[in-house]
Amino acid sequence: MEKTNRSYAVSKSDEEWRAELNPAEYQVLRQAGTERPFVGEYTDTKTEGVYACRACGAELFTSDTKFDSHCGWPSFYAPLAGDSVEYIEDNSLGMRRVEVRCATCGSHLGHLFEGEGYDTPTDQRYCINSISMTLRPKAG
Repeated sequence: MEKTNRSYAVSKSDEEWRAELNPAEYQVLRQAGTERPFVGEYTDTKTEGVYACRACGAELFTSDTKFDSHCGWPSFYAPLAGDSVEYIEDNSLGMRRVEVRCATCGSHLGHLFEGEGYDTPTDQRYCINSISMTLRPKAG
């Protein structure tokens, strides 16, 4: 994962992250990995609630902005608040992408794509790994 000069509200050593996260979570959240498509816990979830960072618990997305993109990962058209995520230019794999990270702890969440033609208010697709989030269902 690209290092930034930014300091985060939640900052832990590599050893602390490894102790708190299982190997698959660590690989995605702390090493900018990607889970396989169509296997994630939240890919097709319709449950109302808030999606929080699995590493630090910061609230990131709501079910209100989740949509069916059929890409194999949960998709959202906007974050919960503009400052809940941060963006890092990602030129790996021979393409230009925008990496999305948790603004509270710097964990990798997924990527942001624009201009794909989805019928959403923003024409943006936050393609987020299920394993990087925890769904907090709406009380009801």
